[in-house]
Amino acid sequence: MFKHLSIIALLFCIAAGSHAETTCDDCTESLAPRLWIPDGDPATDVLPLKASHADIRINGPIAEVTVTQHYSNAGKRAINARYVFPGSTHSAVHGLTMKIGARIVKAKIEEKQQAEHLFAKAQQEGKRAALMTQQRPNVFMMDVANIMPGDDVELKLTYSELLVPEQGVYELVYPTVVGPRYGSDPLQVARDAAWIANPYAKDAGDSRNPAATETRINLSIDSPIALKDLQSVQHKIETKWQNDKSATVSLAGSETQPGNRDFILRFRLQDEQIVSGLMTYSQGAENYFLMMAEPPARVQSGQVMNREYLFVVDVSGSMIGFPLDTTKQLMTRLLSALKPTESFNILFFAGDARVLSPEPLTATPEHIQQALGMMSAYNGGGGTELINALTQAYAMPRKPDVARSLVVVTDGYVSAEREAYTLIADNLNDSNLFAFGIGSSVNRHLIESMAKAGAGEPFIVTGEKEVDAVSARFRRTIEAPLLSNIAVSGKDVDIYDQEPKNIPLMLAERPIVIFGKYRSTSDQAVIELQGQSANGVYHVAMPLAEASCDSRAELLPVLWARNRLTRLADMAGNEMESNRDEIVKLGLGYSLLTPYTAFIAVDEVVANAAKQAENVQQPLPLPQGVSEYALASQPMPEPEFYWLIVMLMALIAANSLRKSQPHV
Repeated sequence: MFKHLSIIALLFCIAAGSHAETTCDDCTESLAPRLWIPDGDPATDVLPLKASHADIRINGPIAEVTVTQHYSNAGKRAINARYVFPGSTHSAVHGLTMKIGARIVKAKIEEKQQAEHLFAKAQQEGKRAALMTQQRPNVFMMDVANIMPGDDVELKLTYSELLVPEQGVYELVYPTVVGPRYGSDPLQVARDAAWIANPYAKDAGDSRNPAATETRINLSIDSPIALKDLQSVQHKIETKWQNDKSATVSLAGSETQPGNRDFILRFRLQDEQIVSGLMTYSQGAENYFLMMAEPPARVQSGQVMNREYLFVVDVSGSMIGFPLDTTKQLMTRLLSALKPTESFNILFFAGDARVLSPEPLTATPEHIQQALGMMSAYNGGGGTELINALTQAYAMPRKPDVARSLVVVTDGYVSAEREAYTLIADNLNDSNLFAFGIGSSVNRHLIESMAKAGAGEPFIVTGEKEVDAVSARFRRTIEAPLLSNIAVSGKDVDIYDQEPKNIPLMLAERPIVIFGKYRSTSDQAVIELQGQSANGVYHVAMPLAEASCDSRAELLPVLWARNRLTRLADMAGNEMESNRDEIVKLGLGYSLLTPYTAFIAVDEVVANAAKQAENVQQPLPLPQGVSEYALASQPMPEPEFYWLIVMLMALIAANSLRKSQPHV
């Protein structure tokens, strides 16, 4: 009762304080989390990031991305600036250069501690410097030192990734903004504070808001097979075709704020073909290969076990508005598609977790309506305690003769990625896991890695129009067969350093992708892949002599290293520290950004003789459709009291309207 009264009191406090905020002369607290510099020089408060440009080249299944960031100090003082920016979850970041005027400095890869030391030394000596570190596999932080008044600094980084089709659809994702993260663990927040505590600009008209920063994306695509269905999911684009296998893509002129949501390009190949086959490349004394093989057809539905689905649904503060509205539509589609022979349950989570039923329910129309009724009562609020929710989900009782799948639905704005992977991997024998990411700029690293750790599949819903298609694809995926006991072997060839080391169960609508190294002196050498499907033995043989070795293959070494890094770092959980030496060796050997390596560029010319500079942080834009409630934890009211909140807010609005009317 007292909790409910506190909600009422909070609402009246909000109403009472609303006018005070507008008349306050020094409301720095109400402006949080925007950047605030105490001495308030307007010329210095405008941060140096002016433009971010991406040049993307897709050649077959491999994408190479060059991101150019322009900084310009129009103020009167020297600046040390920090900027947080996103990257693709699959990217291998392998290059950074810094250009100041006509001076170009190529960054070196160093152990992270050494790189930070060199950066701090250069900063103290008044030298211009740039330091790029990895905060998450899809979140990077750039520090630049001693940007002098009038300086125009250009930072250019390069990364590559492999595009793997799902149901014949290839997808290139270029993230443009990092969503806010929730973390309740004080130690975790302390470790991550350098980037999680980065300020966000809430007002799109704010001159410091990078949503207004110039964002340009230019893309070229070349395919060995004719292209079709080339489309952008969230941006308007202009496409120029050279022929049916080649095109260039750029943002349409009507895109005024393209930097607040992911750029997503999808395409198919003519006749639904997949760029499968074998690709090889030799570098030094080592030979690398990439194998992509199309999986077998699906089995009949009668060969599938009885299924149970446990939906773990995020109803936290960051889901308020568009993400939660979309989630409700998605859950309606997913639940409605369940068969009467299947069972389900739902666990709603934010700061705490509530379950639909103590035990799974059969998917009858009555039970589905009960679930949708509880779902509709949530409007969002509170933190994102994902680990507690997963722990509770895995502890729920289950029948031994039922195949259970966990389905997590969230925007992923939580900083507990590695803890989640460890928990999922520890329970892999009990349940597999599928993950749905909801929103215009979801935390794809969390979504994709959770699904990978759970031997499931990730699904991203960026808008309401995608709900039907994605939910239908999920249904097709869970009905697809699994290829088990997969093994790669060689005839007249020695295969080693294979990634993934242990090939998990694979879904039938996704190609099998394997990287590795080989030794062979025979012209008859063959790399073979074999597995067990529901219809018998699956086998494919690919001769090395027929392997492709063109300009695309030059990136195989760094892509192999990135895939090994996925196992050693991204999904290693609490064991990552024990892999430190091998991770550092990978980073230094392949000039690759890792949790323990960083890029450092130092211009040896002393630019700031006074050695005095302001430390500022570039505010980030909130992703499109994400509520400002994502920036702070709010208590989550119980569903049955939402009607009371709505009534109180209506009374407050009516009272304000009455006071604003002239007296007669």
